[in-house]
Amino acid sequence: MTNLYITKSPKLAGRVKAPPSKAYTHRALIAALLSEGASEIYDPLICDDTIATLEACEAFGASVKPKLNKLVVKGSAHLKTPDDVINCRESGSTIRFITPIASLPSGITILTGGSSLRKRPIGELLEALSKLGVKCYSTREDGYPPVIVFGGGIHGGETSIVGDVSSQYVSGLLFACPRAFEDTEIHVVTPLESKPYVKMTMEILSTHDIQINAAPNLQKFRISAGQMYASSSHKIPGDYSSAAFLLAASAITESKVEITNLSKNTTQADAAIIQILHEMGVNMRVKEISVEINGGNRLKAISLDASATPDLVPVCAVLACYAEGQTRISHAERLRIKESNRLSATRSELTKMGANITETKDGLLIQGPAKLRGSEIDPHNDHRIAMACAVAALGAEGVTVIRDSECINKSYLQFVQDLKTLGAKGYVR
Repeated sequence: MTNLYITKSPKLAGRVKAPPSKAYTHRALIAALLSEGASEIYDPLICDDTIATLEACEAFGASVKPKLNKLVVKGSAHLKTPDDVINCRESGSTIRFITPIASLPSGITILTGGSSLRKRPIGELLEALSKLGVKCYSTREDGYPPVIVFGGGIHGGETSIVGDVSSQYVSGLLFACPRAFEDTEIHVVTPLESKPYVKMTMEILSTHDIQINAAPNLQKFRISAGQMYASSSHKIPGDYSSAAFLLAASAITESKVEITNLSKNTTQADAAIIQILHEMGVNMRVKEISVEINGGNRLKAISLDASATPDLVPVCAVLACYAEGQTRISHAERLRIKESNRLSATRSELTKMGANITETKDGLLIQGPAKLRGSEIDPHNDHRIAMACAVAALGAEGVTVIRDSECINKSYLQFVQDLKTLGAKGYVR
């Protein structure tokens, strides 16, 4: 176990490159697994979550070879049955994408993961697959991993799925159903949240010659049977979800910082951090492939509907601690079933530092500005809580200690080094 120590760092300066997108890397690997021939994935993100997906792809027979700044993935239309249990670690994306794919080979697949993942629901996805002729079960019959999937293929037909628990359910079905024996129709029976992530899945699928007929509101999908994945190449873009922490760090300090590898034209939901910072009064310049922040301005409170951008909530809560007025974050109920109960974890850990936060049924109320102080932080084994508190510590008096900080490796291996490159005062021990 390692701890991260951070002291007040009032000024940041310099330039760092945003890490590659975790969401794109997951999807590119899955599509490559299902494709005949070799696909090339340039500048992939290597972190605990994407390694879980990479290892799962190898378990189904993919050959994955690193070459310079890319991965060469040789997939197949005929997947093998895994020789062993697939360990999805703590990656919700991995288990939700791979579970439908596990129905395609002939044998039986068992999927499990770490203690946090085994508390995240998957029952609705299993029910949707069952309606398509797949035998699949939660091993404890409680709707949570571990999961067992009997292979032999997807029959197809009609199914339904909720859209307000995880958009990853829909993406998992979209990956597997083009290989069904009959056409498939998917009905999303509750409003679909995080729609940009489903659009990202469809974008990846289209580059592999897979066609999805989707209703404009993404509440209904029709997928023709017997489609064949073609190999393709992907250049993974920079990740706004991870870059949001660097941008927020720059906004709450007297900084002159440029974050590169952030395309102005993107389908990433968390690119919304740019508009959020603008509304809060941050002085910034958005270029074609980078964002410049001149921090130190007085921030303003905002109202944030987090239904499409739940991953931004912890870092936006930090920004709100430094903003004048009351910030309201709403429509964030799904955060209760992430790596931690993210609403409670955000409230409890920032409150330790002196924040004035009230937890509501679907979000948070933050009264700012607060005089934050260094404290001992429990990140609840949640990478986004750890990174958010690290950012908060940059403006707090004293030393902040983030216990068990290795959870950051789930998504952003270079986070601490990137902060230090910009002048943050911290170390790991």
